Amino acid sequence: MNPSITTGIVQLIGTPIGNLGDITFRAVESIRSARVVACEDTRHSRNLLNHLGISDKELVALHDHNEQQRAESLVQRALAGERIVFLSDAGTPTISDPGFRLVNACIAAGVRVEVIPGPSAVVTALAGSGLPSDAFYFGGFLPVKSGRRAREIGEAILRRETSIYFESPHRLIRTLAAISELDLNREVCVARELTKKFETYHRGPAGKLLEEFTARPPKGEITLLIRGSGKRSMPEND
Repeated sequence: MNPSITTGIVQLIGTPIGNLGDITFRAVESIRSARVVACEDTRHSRNLLNHLGISDKELVALHDHNEQQRAESLVQRALAGERIVFLSDAGTPTISDPGFRLVNACIAAGVRVEVIPGPSAVVTALAGSGLPSDAFYFGGFLPVKSGRRAREIGEAILRRETSIYFESPHRLIRTLAAISELDLNREVCVARELTKKFETYHRGPAGKLLEEFTARPPKGEITLLIRGSGKRSMPEND
């Protein structure tokens, strides 16, 4: 389909990762002008809209379990000329969140897709970590199964760049133990509750942070950063 005939639009909107004050003016204006607000969790997004004083929007749930079906219906509405925005619960849609299928359905149908950028736990954690930030690898959520998690951590230890992952507070101690087994002194950073009231950065060797969190188990949302080796595993071609 020729994109030029499409009159509607689907906008992906980056939303606050904790502090509601981080919503951008452009994001607010986009939500106000939309006909439909698709969201990962309607209850969560309704709280944000109430905070913004917006109460006249149709909220439609779009999450991992219904995205394929719901994406098709939203695309049809966009093709009919409606302006639609999509909000994930926190951060940017598609980045370890729903939205990938929606974007691809829009592309296939010739619907214009626009991204309204906003806060990112990945970039926020990297900027505050003190670890090298000229290049980095983002691996999403660390695998739950111990074998896969160990392999991923092993790759992070060998990787030249800083590696960034989301991790559950219930698994953090095991993850730090796995890092320590490979390199007790590898620099890591545990960024907790970013942009929220109790935001903290815990920086230091993996062994030290393992002792710290073993004595006082962590709570809250966690972004884990592992310093890279600083060496390339393969020689570069000139």
